[in-house]
Parts: sequence; structure tokens; C-alpha cells
Amino acid sequence: MVHMNNKLTIKGIAVEITQHNENDFISLTDMLKAKDGEFFITDWLRNANTLDYIAIWEKVHNPSFNYGEFATIRSRAGANNFKIGVQEFVSRTNAISLFASAGRYGGTFAHKDIAFEFGMWISPEFKIYLVKEFQRLKEQEQALIQWTAKRELAKVNFHLHTGAIKENLIVPTLTDIQKRFVYTDETDMLNVALFGKTAKEWREQNQDKDHSKENMRDYATLHQLLVLANMESYNARLIAKKVPQVERMTELNEMAREQLRMLVEVDNRMLLKEKK
Repeated sequence: MVHMNNKLTIKGIAVEITQHNENDFISLTDMLKAKDGEFFITDWLRNANTLDYIAIWEKVHNPSFNYGEFATIRSRAGANNFKIGVQEFVSRTNAISLFASAGRYGGTFAHKDIAFEFGMWISPEFKIYLVKEFQRLKEQEQALIQWTAKRELAKVNFHLHTGAIKENLIVPTLTDIQKRFVYTDETDMLNVALFGKTAKEWREQNQDKDHSKENMRDYATLHQLLVLANMESYNARLIAKKVPQVERMTELNEMAREQLRMLVEVDNRMLLKEKK
């Protein structure tokens, strides 16, 4: 997962989502703010239907669930004097679908499957918005994972690219300053072939951005990063074959335009399939 803590916004209410045992857990404490009237999580947990649903979930996911203790708890469901908190329930049954933490930033959290059902207890409308917002967050995370993976791939190919420059274009008689110029020259050749501008030109056009940690490639699209990785790998091969830079520039530009066009066409076909 990309995140450790995140927040969903459901009908104006901020609901925390966190990682617990490598799974997404949603704050029932935050969700409860959307419930009209004076209600507590213990009111939900003492309900027979709630207990049955949790038991089924635990049966599927938790081989250590204590059914003996659960049966004792379940037998008291519905009684006027029956009340049980999350910490006691977890302690007695070894449940993994819930956990509660104390302190200023604590609260009660439930696995997303259980939290969705808790959302239904608040209201059917709330559950629909909860599921929708959760799915939107997952889509954002997946896009970030893909972008990060392709950015890292570009970095790997960058090292292959600079290695080819060192072996084939850097001659022993060059000074350190001259060597750095060759690396920069080759990098900017790829920048122009793909982005249509050098790193310096990009910085001049984007002076409002913080360039201490970022460069034009950090603002590239997923498609551009994928094509850049291919270009760096291919350019390394062309350098090894002693192809002049002018010829490489032309070939790499054609390669960039063709691959970007194909990626856009693939995206368009996928969008058409989704709409059908």
C-alpha cells in the first residue's frame, strides 16, 4: 500500500482510513458522527445481526477465532442488560476484524468489509457514499503506484543510458566539466525528443515550481514515463553502435511520437469498452 493513513470525506464528515495488519481499516468512531441521535458503537455491537455478520467474516479470514467465547456472547444478544465493547470482544474472541486504540488520536476501527456494514447501520445512503469514496481512493492509490513504478523504471534505464555514454562517448582526455556536459547533452537530447524542450527551457518556463527536488520528468505523465524508459534503453543501444547523435535524435523523436500515439489509442479503446 502506498498510504499509512488517509481520510475519506463522506457527506462532509472526515473519516480516517489506516493500515492494520496490511489491510484497510476504517474509523467507526468518525463514521458514527453521521448517525442521528445518541448512539454508541456498543449499541451496534450488541445487535444479533451485527454479531452474526462478524462471525461469518471471521470464519472466512481468521482460523484463530474463538467460537466458544463468541457463542457465549451471542447468546446474550438482545438482552436489555447486555453490552460489550470492542476491546473486550476482541480479547475474548481473538477477532481480527476490529480494533480499538486509546488516546487523543485513538478510536475504533473495522476492516473495510465490516465498516461498510456499519455504514448501512448509519444509513443506506451513507454506505453508498462510503463505498464510492473508498473506491475513488483506491483508484488514486493505484494510479500513484503505476506512476511510481514507471518513474523507477525510467531511473533504472537512466543508469543504463549513462553507462552507455560513459563507455562509448566519454574519452579519457576530457575534463570532469567536459564529461558532465556530455551527460547533460545526451539527457537533454532525450528531453527534446520526448518533451520538445531542454531541462533549462522547462525551468525557465516553470519558475513557480520548487526545483530543489523536482525536474520536468517528475511532472511527466504515465505515458511519457513509459516511453522515456523505452527511449533510454534504445538510445543506449544506438550509442553502443556508434550512431551519431543527430541520427539518434531523429529516430528517438519518431519513436516517442509513435509510442505515445499507440498508448493513447489503447486508452481510447479501453474507455469505449468500459462505456458499453
